[in-house]
Amino acid sequence: MGERFLEGRTALVTGSTSGIGLAIAQALGGAGARVALNGLGSHEQIEAALASVCQAGATEASFLDANLADAGAVESMMQALADWGPADIVVNCAGVQHTAPIGEMPAATWDKLIAINLSAAFHTMRLALPGMVGRGFGRVVNIASVHGLVASVNKSPYVASKFGLVGLSKVAALEVAGSGSRDSGGVTV
Repeated sequence: MGERFLEGRTALVTGSTSGIGLAIAQALGGAGARVALNGLGSHEQIEAALASVCQAGATEASFLDANLADAGAVESMMQALADWGPADIVVNCAGVQHTAPIGEMPAATWDKLIAINLSAAFHTMRLALPGMVGRGFGRVVNIASVHGLVASVNKSPYVASKFGLVGLSKVAALEVAGSGSRDSGGVTV
């Protein structure tokens, strides 16, 4: 194990039951954080993900089940996180994609992708940032994509959500730029 500079910190990583999100959760655990996971998977997959985060060095790991397409479910997840420990680090990694030309994109698919890829990040930030600012410490990492900078055909909701996520991150960074101090580490988006 490396340096445990996140000892005593609590992190949430959405989309963390597999892939990039799980690797991020493991790295945070390896740095000493308590890590809350959220994502899709069978009971066995979720248990394996939790075990891998603890094996990486997390002092504690928990799974917070929430449908990120539902704002109320995100609010409940964030309340459960607050009850478990204040959110020091939030990594918004959950993302879904569907490809089709704009004229063939089902409206429900558009709504789902925007809700999961963009609105869920807004809701986690809306609920976590005030506490981070109040404590003078916090980190929000929003995982976008090259599609937050350039477009591709047949990916209208994905590209729109990732452009939106980049813009949301920039606005939040400006809003919290003066929070905290060098001693506390401040609040960073």
